[in-house]
Amino acid sequence: MHLNAPYAPRKALTIIREPSSTPDVAALALQALGWVLSDGDRAERFLGLTGLTPDELRAGLGDSSILAAVLEFLANHEADLVNAAFALDISPEALIAAQKELS
Repeated sequence: MHLNAPYAPRKALTIIREPSSTPDVAALALQALGWVLSDGDRAERFLGLTGLTPDELRAGLGDSSILAAVLEFLANHEADLVNAAFALDISPEALIAAQKELS
């Protein structure tokens, strides 16, 4: 290429990925938990409503019933469900479906 030659942009390559047929519901629940715990008042409400202690929550991160409780908490409060879905870039329906799968 000659240094004084006009710049010719190259065409961008597009990588096509097929969407996952089934999202990893455990990973989604953990992301939702992170969102729940990102706000102190919401975190306290979650612990109060579920009856979990912080230690029980930490110990149960791999337990599907604990993960389902996170998504059930969101499902029972529409504003949190919608805001979490927006923050996680997923539909509220996907969060509900994940909760049902984990239950």
